[in-house]
Amino acid sequence: MSEEQKIWKVIAASSAGTMIEWYDFYIFGSLAAIISTQFYPEGNATVNFLKTLATFAVGFAVRPFGALVFGRIGDLTGRKFAFLLTLLLMGGSTAAIGFLPGYATIGIAAPILLVVLRLLQGLALGGEYGGAAVYVAEHAPDGKRGFYTSFIQTTATLGLFASLVVILVVRAAVGEEAFKAWGWRIPFLLSILLVAMSYYIRIRLKESPLFVRLKEAGKTSTAPIRDSFGTWSKWKVFLLVLFGATAGQAVVWYTGQFYALFFLQTVLKVPLTTAYIIVAVALLLGAPLFVLFGTLSDTWGRKRIMMVGNLIAAVSYYPIYRAMKAFSDPLDPVMLTVLVFIQVVFVTMVYGPIAAFLVEAFPAKIRYTSMSLPYHFGNGWFGGFLPLISTALVARTGNIYAGLAYPIAVALLTFVVGSLYLRESHTDRIWDEVGGHDPTVRDAGVSPA
Repeated sequence: MSEEQKIWKVIAASSAGTMIEWYDFYIFGSLAAIISTQFYPEGNATVNFLKTLATFAVGFAVRPFGALVFGRIGDLTGRKFAFLLTLLLMGGSTAAIGFLPGYATIGIAAPILLVVLRLLQGLALGGEYGGAAVYVAEHAPDGKRGFYTSFIQTTATLGLFASLVVILVVRAAVGEEAFKAWGWRIPFLLSILLVAMSYYIRIRLKESPLFVRLKEAGKTSTAPIRDSFGTWSKWKVFLLVLFGATAGQAVVWYTGQFYALFFLQTVLKVPLTTAYIIVAVALLLGAPLFVLFGTLSDTWGRKRIMMVGNLIAAVSYYPIYRAMKAFSDPLDPVMLTVLVFIQVVFVTMVYGPIAAFLVEAFPAKIRYTSMSLPYHFGNGWFGGFLPLISTALVARTGNIYAGLAYPIAVALLTFVVGSLYLRESHTDRIWDEVGGHDPTVRDAGVSPA
């Protein structure tokens, strides 16, 4: 088997598992409107929806802690072992939500247990992304890292797309009333099958060749958390990566995909099925652009593409959402799809190159821990709380565009900080840490079944 064939098997195995974890994580957000009626007492619909968004956000809040826990495991024992653990934890928590009785059955215990399961999901995802991104990057040769890691970048969007498609299919199969009553549980329970398939694929993977050579040379860290964040100079790198890259990337990602969906449903009152189809089509059309911008970042540079994406998004959101309002009454699904697609283009610009950028920002011996924390602080806190913050701003002010103030401000902050202080890294040679990229030194790829 050629080296090219081996890395494609690695990418396929890693991406499939990561997409399933994103699917598990985002079913909750895709079903937020229905979940709000199942696990909270009857009352003000807006308040219950905000409570559900808060529960959704809890999973994001703990992602940095998952990054530390599983990042440490990944830097100590290996990338493969860490993301096998995250897969099982995510799958078990997601399936448990499908079995969880509602408020009408067990009362206050329902939302409490829902929050606990959401916390476990967040911990799992905190370790998953860094492991998959590092694993693929440490198989890829210098000079093509943006291209190869961009396939991991498609998984979050494809996971969201998969969640929307599964929901639409199940809803159509069981009917609207049955779906609201019990059918919404099926997408969660489907996780059992998907995780089993992914575990089988991943267990056949070998360890990252770069990590193996690092370990053989005795250069791995014995204290990844201390080595990553034990001095002020290392915290400065963390803060620069957070505010100069991942915070803006996070709000652009969640505005262009999740907030767009919530806005269609709750503000513009677009029928739920129509809203899902609009967003799903936009995501599918935009997915190849992750690879395009990841590939371009190998020659143009990661920083340049990400900063342009942040700036264009910040200045475009207000007119885009005004246009969405105009095309919602009378309803024009085609134009609404185009407007969501434009937002997905911004997402691909900021997200396509960022895995390669994060890998290049930190040395191999602490890479899993060091890159996972700023990524999950950005996406967990700045991005994960965006639907809650933006929806709350709209509810408080009565201005349907007030929620855009938050992503615009954060995207502009990242553009300024990143433009001034980030260094360009696409020419970095991470394999030099272990003597250069030599695929004959340690065979990489997938073990025999």
